Amino acid sequence: MRRFAAILFRSFLQGLLIISPIAITAYVIYSVFDSVDTLIPYFPRGLGFVSIICVVTIVGYLGTRLFVGRLLFEGFDHLMEHTPGVKYIYSSIKDVLDSFVGDKKKFNKPVWIKTSESPEMWRIGFITQDDLSDSGMPGKVAVYMPHSYAISGWVVISEAHNVRPITNMTAAEAMKFAVSGGVTSHVEHDKEPR
Repeated sequence: MRRFAAILFRSFLQGLLIISPIAITAYVIYSVFDSVDTLIPYFPRGLGFVSIICVVTIVGYLGTRLFVGRLLFEGFDHLMEHTPGVKYIYSSIKDVLDSFVGDKKKFNKPVWIKTSESPEMWRIGFITQDDLSDSGMPGKVAVYMPHSYAISGWVVISEAHNVRPITNMTAAEAMKFAVSGGVTSHVEHDKEPR
């Protein structure tokens, strides 16, 4: 009976491992769809979502393809970046979004950074500033280290010799490695920092 209960329990845990990523992904997609869909009240279900997707796509097209649209959005951008109070919120959000998906992606230089000598410990991160001489810190670099299982992180300033480029992972693979807590399938293919 005990063996049967152990098999049932193990099967239950395996079922959780299989179903949880699917269920959580479906829930997140549903939540995003539902919250976007309700932004336009009084629209039939689903039409609000489609309308917002169309508006965002049109704005993206006008802002990048047409001279007048680009001029209009640059003017609005300039206004937002020079409005007291609003400029800090707007420019911070814009910089973060540009870092991930804009033309000026910042998280494209994955590195290993030594965070401790004894015992020797390395963390994964992304160089965001190659040279901090302008800040009065010559020979130092800024490294962003994302937190695992979160969309947050912290920036550390380190001697350049404590940072080693990651040559056998793309930036996307390195971010996945960091955010997943190092449990992605790429871990076994990645070499230890030298």
